[in-house]
Amino acid sequence: MRTYLDCIPCFFRQAIECSRIVGLDEEKQKLVIDEVSRIIPNISLSASPPEMGRVIHQLIKRAIGKEDPFKEIKEKSNRIAKEVYPLVKKKVTCSKDPLLKAVEISIAGNIIDYAVNTSIEVEKEIEKILKKEEESFKKGFFHFDEFKKALKNAKDILLLGDNAGEIFFDKVLIETIKTLYGNKEIIYAVRGKPVINDVTVEDALFCGIDKIAKVIPSGSDAPGTILNICSEEFKEIFKSADMVISKGQGNFESLSEEKREIFFLLMVKCDVVAKDLGTEKGDIILLYNKKRL
Repeated sequence: MRTYLDCIPCFFRQAIECSRIVGLDEEKQKLVIDEVSRIIPNISLSASPPEMGRVIHQLIKRAIGKEDPFKEIKEKSNRIAKEVYPLVKKKVTCSKDPLLKAVEISIAGNIIDYAVNTSIEVEKEIEKILKKEEESFKKGFFHFDEFKKALKNAKDILLLGDNAGEIFFDKVLIETIKTLYGNKEIIYAVRGKPVINDVTVEDALFCGIDKIAKVIPSGSDAPGTILNICSEEFKEIFKSADMVISKGQGNFESLSEEKREIFFLLMVKCDVVAKDLGTEKGDIILLYNKKRL
């Protein structure tokens, strides 16, 4: 997805909000904003939003002097999700269609983002989100039949992780796939370096995904999967995998124009992405991108 003009004020908002979250004082916040102001005129509208997001978070890291300024937030996200994991796992195993429920749960797990800094009850919020799936299905943004067909035919599957905490809900999806299709090789890709609250190898090990899938870093240190900065190993797997499942809005923004088949699982978090997709903010989406090389 390209950068829209409406993304530009969001870049400034992201810089301010994240600077405050990690504890930068007002003077350093101003320095970050000044640098963002200097860089934005050189950002092409053909670039994806995560490319600018990468720049912003490199600035914040330098300003605070930490490689992983969101580490404590990620740890809290993982603890919350670990507590909820048995409950959502039970929802899947007791469902009439475990795969469908696991997909819904994996997308709905993005609510952990909001749980860290609020008092919401995660399980109740997930129930609300799951009810939106029927609306998405009716509007044609939940391509579950195509997902099942691709899953049945695929020998190796690349799953691109999104956020810490949410990774436990991805674990439920992987476990369900393994239960239903035991012969699948699943590779779970995480960020190459810490960026915001995105999932890293450390988070994957805490969650135990390494016990049910091969975990690899993509090499990307952006809040998305920007292929030209990814490792050669990852790019080869991305190119050759029978099936690619992409989690989260950042991965959608950075990969939606790639010429290969991808299944995008995401919660639409902003008006710009909603407009690009032709959907509504807050919808949960399973979008089949049919582009081929």
